[in-house]
Amino acid sequence: MQSEMRVLGIETSCDETAVAVYDSEKGLLAHALHSQIMTHAAYGGVVPELASRDHVCKVISLIEEAMTGAGSTAKDITGIAYTAGPGLAGALLVGASVGRSIGFAWDLPTVEVHHMEGHLLAPMLEPDPPSYPFVALLVSGGHTMLVKVTQLGNYTLLGESVDDAVGEAFDKIAKLLGLGYPGGAALAALAERGNSQRFHFPRPMINRSGLDFSFSGLKTFAANTASEYALDEQTKADIARAFQDAAVETLVIKCHRALRLTGLNTLVVAGGVGANLALRAQLQHMVKEEGGAVYFPRHEFCTDNGAMIAYVGCQRLLAGHKNGLAIRVLPRWALDAI
Repeated sequence: MQSEMRVLGIETSCDETAVAVYDSEKGLLAHALHSQIMTHAAYGGVVPELASRDHVCKVISLIEEAMTGAGSTAKDITGIAYTAGPGLAGALLVGASVGRSIGFAWDLPTVEVHHMEGHLLAPMLEPDPPSYPFVALLVSGGHTMLVKVTQLGNYTLLGESVDDAVGEAFDKIAKLLGLGYPGGAALAALAERGNSQRFHFPRPMINRSGLDFSFSGLKTFAANTASEYALDEQTKADIARAFQDAAVETLVIKCHRALRLTGLNTLVVAGGVGANLALRAQLQHMVKEEGGAVYFPRHEFCTDNGAMIAYVGCQRLLAGHKNGLAIRVLPRWALDAI
């Protein structure tokens, strides 16, 4: 095992191409990102083939940008990390192929990184990171899960969505209200102008034992409500507010339950929906009432990014983990199967 490492991290799991350089002693040195939102917006969702092609076009230039920003050359890098899954198979293959090839060319150890592990540990990039163990709420367009994080690589899944992820539900309701794609942030902004007393949407699965989530029914309830009214701007705002209130309260209730169940008082929130201000405020209030602490990554690291991949890769390489020459991707990869 090495005592110090400088790792180049590559993320290409879906619709963002991202690269970062992380140093075990100096921290994050540089990160670069290209978003494909404009490419996919016209289709109302991610088109896998277009995503893969865009990764091919952008990844090398982003590596050069991150390396320059970090003041590093090939001889300064001591390891390569890349997202191996879960994600879109073609998109993952771009980052895995490039990462594995650079490792071979530069004679460096390479390591596969689980995309969700990257999100779970993104708050470790902050100046005041959480300490193990903690409960993590991972909320994004593709995932909603509660995880007990005991230490690096030791994860216990406590609960997850049995259907739509919360971020997916946000985007679908935003599209229904004519807010475009991706619409989660736009829906949250619209909700600020909504009347919280006009509509009341159900809080799904809060009366059932356990920590699983379900947002498909809430999405349908919102869609049915929208179909019953002329969608003037105020009505759209009121529906957005009712939907967000229901989703946020459901997440807060489940997080509270998870902290009580595990006996822990530290909560980490990660993923794109973790940037939602209403969710942050209510979680902070709940955790304060419990006498605990809640940690969030900075907004730019809530969504997919290379910094979290470089960080996790660095920790795994320091622990002696590395992968062979085979280029492997895992579009479906359970977090507890790492």
